[in-house]
Amino acid sequence: MAQGTGSINSDYKDWEWSDDAGERARLLQSPSVETVPKNSESQGNGLGTTSALGAVFIVVNAALGAGLLNFPAAFSMAGGVAAGITLQMCMLIFIIGGLVILAYCSQASNERTYQEVVWAVCGKVPGVLCEVAIAVYTFGTCIAFLIIIGDQEDKIIAALVKEPEEVGSSRWYTDRKFTISITAFLLILPLSIPKEIGFQKYASSLSVIGTWYVTAVIIIKYIWPDKELVPVEIPTSPSTWTAVFNAMPTICFGFQCHVSSVPVFNSMKQPEVKTWGAVVTAAMVIALFVYTGTGICGFLTFGAGVEQDVLMSYPSNDIPVALARAFIILCVLTSYPILHFCGRAVLEGLWLRYTGITVEEDVVRERRRRLLQTISWFLLTLLLALFIPDIGKVISVIGGLAACFIFVFPGLCLIQAKLSEIQETRAISWWAQVSYGVFMVTLGAFIFGQTTANAIFVDLTA
Repeated sequence: MAQGTGSINSDYKDWEWSDDAGERARLLQSPSVETVPKNSESQGNGLGTTSALGAVFIVVNAALGAGLLNFPAAFSMAGGVAAGITLQMCMLIFIIGGLVILAYCSQASNERTYQEVVWAVCGKVPGVLCEVAIAVYTFGTCIAFLIIIGDQEDKIIAALVKEPEEVGSSRWYTDRKFTISITAFLLILPLSIPKEIGFQKYASSLSVIGTWYVTAVIIIKYIWPDKELVPVEIPTSPSTWTAVFNAMPTICFGFQCHVSSVPVFNSMKQPEVKTWGAVVTAAMVIALFVYTGTGICGFLTFGAGVEQDVLMSYPSNDIPVALARAFIILCVLTSYPILHFCGRAVLEGLWLRYTGITVEEDVVRERRRRLLQTISWFLLTLLLALFIPDIGKVISVIGGLAACFIFVFPGLCLIQAKLSEIQETRAISWWAQVSYGVFMVTLGAFIFGQTTANAIFVDLTA
C-alpha cells in the first residue's frame, strides 16, 4: 500500500470529548511489548525495542490461546478436514490483510492502539462502537475463561475422587459451581483489582508453553490412540451448506490478534508496513499449523462426537491430558485479569470522554470507581459462567465480534484512509484498495450477523 499524505482526522477537538481520556484507554498491549511515548516525532523513527523476529513471537502468542480447544469441534461443524482447512485458508487471506491495513492506518493517523486508530481514521461513531465492541468482547472472553476452568476442574476432580463421570460427584465441595466460584474468588479477583498488570510477561510465557503442550498431546493421542478412544463418526462433508458458517466464530476467535497488533507494530525497531506484512504472514502461518494440527487430530480422534472443549472428550484418568488441563487452568487464571484490565480501560476511557474530566482531575475518584467496576465485572462474568456451562454458546457470540475486529473495522479504516488522500486522479490501485475495504466490511458484517443470529435464535434459545 502507498503511504498516505499526512495524518488522518488527527484533530481530536472535532470529537467534543476529552482528548486526555485516551491516555487512560491505552489497552491491550501484548505482553513483552515496550513502546515509546506517542508523539509526532517519534512515530516511525525506529525507536521501538522489538525486532522483527520478536514481533513474530508476540503476534503468535497473541493469536494462540484457549481458543484452540474449540477447533476440533469447528472442523466437525464445517463438515470434515477438507472443509475446515479450506475455510481457514480463505479466511487467513483477509486476517493477514486486516493486520497490514491496521499498520498502514496506524502510520497514517499517528496512533498507537487499535481503538485510537479507529477513532482517528473513522471518526467518533465508529470509534465509540469499536470501544464498546472491545468491552463486550473482553467481557465474553472472561466468561469463556471461567467456563474453561470449570470444565477442566470437573475432569481433574473426577480423577482424584475416582467416581464415575456419568454419575457425577455427590460431594458439595466437588460441585462445579462451588469449584468455579472458590477458584475465582481466591485467585482471579485479587489479581483483577490492581490498577496495573505487572505479570503480563510471565503470563505470556506460560500461555505459550501451555498451548504448545496441549497441541502436542492432542496430536500424539491421535497418532498413538488409547484403545477406548473410538470415533463415533467422521463426517466428510457439511450437513448443509450453511453449516460451514457455524465454524467461522471459532476461527475468528482463534485468530483474533488484531486489537493487540497495533501496539506490537509500533514497538518494532523499524515499524514499516512492508516488514510488518512479512511478520504477520509468518505469525499467522505458525498459528495456522498449530490450529490445523489441533483441529484435524482432535476431530479425527473423536469424529462427530467431539466436545466443544476437546479436552472434555478425553478420560479423566489420562495423566498427560490431566497435565494439559492444569496448563490450561493456569493460562486462563493469568489471562482473565489481563482481559479484564483491557475491558476496564475501555470503559474508563469512555467514561472520561463522556464526562469531559481529565485524568489528572479524576485521580481521587479513580480508585473507588475501579473497585466498583472490577467487582461488578467479576460477579457478572461469574454468574453467567455458572449458568452457561457450554463454552460453544459463548464462543458463537464473541466469535461474531471477533469478525468485526478482523474484517469490519480494518475495512472501514482502509476505505476512510484512501478517501482522505488528496489525489488529482484515482489510480487503479486506489480503486482496488477501496473495493477490498468494501468487501472486507461486507464479509465481516455477514459473518457477524449470521453467527450472532444463529447464537441468539438457535444456541441461546435451545
